[in-house]
Amino acid sequence: MPVMIDDRPGHVSRDAVRTAATSIADPDAAAQALFAELDPPSLAGLVIFSSSRYDLSALAEAVNRRSEGLCVVGCTSSGEITPDGIAEGTITAIGFPSSDFTLNAVRFDHLDNFDTSNAQSAIRSLVAEASEASRNLGPNVSRAAIFLVDGLSHREEMLTVTVQDALGNIPLIGGSSGDGLDFKETFIFQGGAFRRDAALVAILSSSRPMKVFRSQHYEPGTVKMVITSADPVGRVVTEINAEPAAAEYARLTGVSLDQLGPSVFASRPPMVRAGGEYYVRSIQTANPDGSLTFYCAIDEGVVLTLGEGRDILAGLESLFDDLAATVGGIDRILGFDCVLNKVEVEQRQLTRKVSQMFVDRRVVGFNTYGEQFHALHVNQTFSGLAIGR
Repeated sequence: MPVMIDDRPGHVSRDAVRTAATSIADPDAAAQALFAELDPPSLAGLVIFSSSRYDLSALAEAVNRRSEGLCVVGCTSSGEITPDGIAEGTITAIGFPSSDFTLNAVRFDHLDNFDTSNAQSAIRSLVAEASEASRNLGPNVSRAAIFLVDGLSHREEMLTVTVQDALGNIPLIGGSSGDGLDFKETFIFQGGAFRRDAALVAILSSSRPMKVFRSQHYEPGTVKMVITSADPVGRVVTEINAEPAAAEYARLTGVSLDQLGPSVFASRPPMVRAGGEYYVRSIQTANPDGSLTFYCAIDEGVVLTLGEGRDILAGLESLFDDLAATVGGIDRILGFDCVLNKVEVEQRQLTRKVSQMFVDRRVVGFNTYGEQFHALHVNQTFSGLAIGR
């Protein structure tokens, strides 16, 4: 797969949101192919999602040489949603034409030392900057904040609450960067470099209608459990129902301990009730010491319910119809799809159908280690930003 560019008749105009993807192995050649298709002089900003298989330093240099004066943000992925559907091992990009968009970004480093007060001040300055930059877009400007964060930072909950509070009525949407299912190194891209232990906020302003969304295809079942021992900082659960966590979770899901892995975690995710709604609290790994590491914050005393899957295709079809009606026809959807959703789709042998639906409904994005929606950090959702024509 060299370069994919969305050039279907009737779907692309000079001012359409641009998308392209490539699996060319050499970073410089890959960047050259992408930028040749995206027409960077016409863009206000660019978002890139890169497989962690690439030499990221070389890729950053290649991107920088071709994007002077352009706001470029992005992250590493656990799979990409390209213009041609679900893929792995690609660099995928979405570009916003300056005729209808502006993009302004700020980055936060050293997340263990994150200062809430300074961060809120920086976000408020970013909001003012975005407002000024988008004056030429006319009187009816819509805005959304794209949030990308190191997926192994374990800081998403605190960051998301802080950022959304400072953003005011600008809705936040985003994802945690990944590296397949390796859980070793995850990066965000801003300021010309891929960085660990960092997060970014990019405010997208547009004369077009835009809508953030969150969806999940799980509902609570009847099996409940209680976290009786946990390390909240490390997101590690050591006991469930006063039993070793991994063994008890395996018993409750009806599998043996040695069968625990992404396929089980994806199909029977624990869910927590908050504010009258149920949210998934996904398991990342079963550890040699019998504990479980989660993608989300977890604590002792929390009551969880095992989730059960619903009809994935019907749920997506309904979601896309609603979004199209809301924004008056979709140009593009910037999608953040949990990596465990990808595992679940593969397990149900629905990859080809879901991939084609993403193509038909004009979704481009990446597979995440978690998703952010408003002030929430969530798991096993398909979330994103729908952009009208």
